[in-house]
Amino acid sequence: MTQVTDRDAPLPTAPRHAAPRRNRSPEAAACVFGGAVAAGLGLGFLAVLVIVLWISSPYPDSGPGGALHLAAGLWLLAHGTELVRYDTLSGVPAPVGVTPLLLIALPALLMRRAARLGSASGDGGDGDEVLPASVVFSAVLCGYLGVGCLATVYAAGGPMPADPLSAAWHVPLVAVLAAAAGVWAAKGRPLGPLPRRVPEALRRAVVRPRYAVAVRAGTAGALSLAGGGALLVGLSLAWHGKEVEGAFLALTGVWSGRFAVLLLALALLPNAMVWGAAYALGPGFALGGGATATPLGFEGAPALPRFPLLAALPPEGPGTALTCATAALPVAAGLVVGWFAVRRAREVRRSETALTAALGALVCGLLMAGLAAVSGGPLGSGRLAEFGPVWWATGAAAFAWTLVPAVPLAVAVHSWRTRPVRKAAEAEEEALAAGDEWHTGGGREVRWEALRRTAGTLVPDLGPAPQAPSAEPSAAPSAPAPDTPPGGRTRRLTVVAGPGIDLPAALARPAPDAAAREDRAPAAAAAASAPAAALPPGPPPHAPAGDAQTAPAAAPDAGSVPVPAARPLAPPVAGARVLSRRRPAG
Repeated sequence: MTQVTDRDAPLPTAPRHAAPRRNRSPEAAACVFGGAVAAGLGLGFLAVLVIVLWISSPYPDSGPGGALHLAAGLWLLAHGTELVRYDTLSGVPAPVGVTPLLLIALPALLMRRAARLGSASGDGGDGDEVLPASVVFSAVLCGYLGVGCLATVYAAGGPMPADPLSAAWHVPLVAVLAAAAGVWAAKGRPLGPLPRRVPEALRRAVVRPRYAVAVRAGTAGALSLAGGGALLVGLSLAWHGKEVEGAFLALTGVWSGRFAVLLLALALLPNAMVWGAAYALGPGFALGGGATATPLGFEGAPALPRFPLLAALPPEGPGTALTCATAALPVAAGLVVGWFAVRRAREVRRSETALTAALGALVCGLLMAGLAAVSGGPLGSGRLAEFGPVWWATGAAAFAWTLVPAVPLAVAVHSWRTRPVRKAAEAEEEALAAGDEWHTGGGREVRWEALRRTAGTLVPDLGPAPQAPSAEPSAAPSAPAPDTPPGGRTRRLTVVAGPGIDLPAALARPAPDAAAREDRAPAAAAAASAPAAALPPGPPPHAPAGDAQTAPAAAPDAGSVPVPAARPLAPPVAGARVLSRRRPAG
């Protein structure tokens, strides 16, 4: 009671972690609702489309309930689920497993958007708690799969029900991948370390930059193959224009039916792109009844339905030079992989670049195998049970085709980019082998120190300042002695004076001013060609009084003179990065 009446005594407060816990349930419930809304939007879009086509059809064979059941079946087909068609001529149920790849984008994008909105719902302010990624992922997934179960049960009463076993793993697979992508994008696309339950050797290997570059190169190669497949499909449609038009007009005579056929053809265009890439790679694709289309020939008697895209197939019989020319597409994809595999060529070795290119080819093969697996499937029973490319053959061909040109190109690009560095290293080795005093004996360190002092903060202080050469008379180069043996030679040195360089008096040689440059041009040329030891000691003539600044001599010698300091070559620059080059051993 004293704590209530006394204003000075503070009331006991609840723990800080208690308030956010009260808000976790509404946030999680909102995520569940968001997943259910994402599934409902996909179902609603397909339902509206099917209802519109049913209304516009002049001969509808079912009521609005049948149209809604068909929309639920199409929504499940968009996830890769196989449908079962019972109204066949033979009376045997026929599976329909060719999933339009463009139709998969609808549920994937909606699920990804729901996961992103769920991750951004709690901002941490006003007692709201930012939900962990695992909670958002689980909540959105629960809402989506709940609607998926209801759609599977509802589609069972329609003309094309879904296979329960196929729906049991296809729908969760698409939902898990899309939700994981949405949560990862909402968290800023982090690339943190793997969990500790993963073996340490694998965790260390994954963080290496080569794997990110290999994924980028493999993805670029797969996109190049898909683009080449789209080019082949477009050229084939243009080449077989009359056959395509005849198949399109023969299916139906009303505009609503033709509009439905056009929408189905557009949804199957990504499948046709993958089939074209598989055709260019060599394995080709199956057309039912043991028939296979490859660049080397079209063998077998396919049992094909009338459809515009199928009318653009190559003619039956052996291959021609035009069909074999499609091999240029995988070669181009291999060059793309090799180009994207080169990274930091000045910092990695050739073997590292070659390994990255090989890994990029492997990634390209895996991606093409996955695309081939989802682009095909059965269109019926019996002769139409196999329809589309074989995934393992397509992946192996993509890996082999891209590996052969990718590795040599990556090594060649690596060698070309490191060519200036190799030339500089060879020149330095030649200078060291020749014993040139300009590059050895501490001369380089003296020039580096002078550059650092002149540039200010442009060049960092990498170590203690090197000592200047000794100013003793014996250290200065002298003229050849009279008893120089035949064949002896004298070395002519050109010494440039600069700030911070303490040189002997015999080597200090200032440049003439601008006023006396023209009058003393012959004398300057003769002095430049003479040996450095012939310079007389004494103060430098014609030194400008306003610009010359005297520097202390290296040693208190009688022959040493003050050396004029030149003006800075450039103003100091801050924030520059200097890359040091190691001196080769030997």
